[in-house]
Amino acid sequence: MGGTGRSGGGRGRLGSALSGLAVAVGCVLFLGGFAWGAVVYQPYTVPTRSMSPTVQAGDRVLAERISGDEVRRGDIVVFTDSTWGDLPMVKRVVGIGGDEIACCDAQGRLTVNGTPVDEPYLSAGGPASPQGFSASVPEGQLFLLGDERMGSVDSRVHLQEPGEGSVPRSAVSARLDAVAWPLDGGLVERPASFAALPGGISQPGPVRLIVGAIAAGVVLILGGAAYGPVAARRAARMSRRGSPGRAAAGGGAARGGGRGVTSDAP
Repeated sequence: MGGTGRSGGGRGRLGSALSGLAVAVGCVLFLGGFAWGAVVYQPYTVPTRSMSPTVQAGDRVLAERISGDEVRRGDIVVFTDSTWGDLPMVKRVVGIGGDEIACCDAQGRLTVNGTPVDEPYLSAGGPASPQGFSASVPEGQLFLLGDERMGSVDSRVHLQEPGEGSVPRSAVSARLDAVAWPLDGGLVERPASFAALPGGISQPGPVRLIVGAIAAGVVLILGGAAYGPVAARRAARMSRRGSPGRAAAGGGAARGGGRGVTSDAP
């Protein structure tokens, strides 16, 4: 009996220690994930429909803090340029320094250095631009278009200015990685059509790892915190199962003693 009690107590102490460890690790993952995200990403609210249908006006997005030197074709970037009003704006990079950008070919597609680029993120049924244009992108500059080509105010509007509508790489502060709100927004995909061009496309940031760390932290915290109440309920059930047997044994002895006294009576 004493050995069993000690064994049960040992298991209880081990379970308590493991549950405490789970909560501690969960807190590290949960808080660490948020801290990591705060360092790597900046939240941003998309102000206009110029990037529709990829992102809509009012969407809350996560933009990875990057240097302009890391930008590749196809990236959706946050940038600020005095020529564009000196306000943060969101556009897609379609050309980098040295590129010749033109629109449109016989199929209504944008061309980069003479290579047609399919843009599945555009609204179906129309050309890559309602009006034709061409531009030479200076070195160290980026040519940017909105995905809503019918109404976006982008590099096409600034073609007559120095740089032919392009902005310096240094104007870029971040690159969109995911739509945080609404929740069904998900990751912002890199367009495969730009992958075949020299330089390729960028790689996604660590948003999946960050979300995974936060989710794992929540699971560990809840699981560790739930151990105590669950173990207590289990112990209570086991105690209730054992109590009737002990009472029955005691009752039987009492009844047996009663019969003995009665048989000895005259």
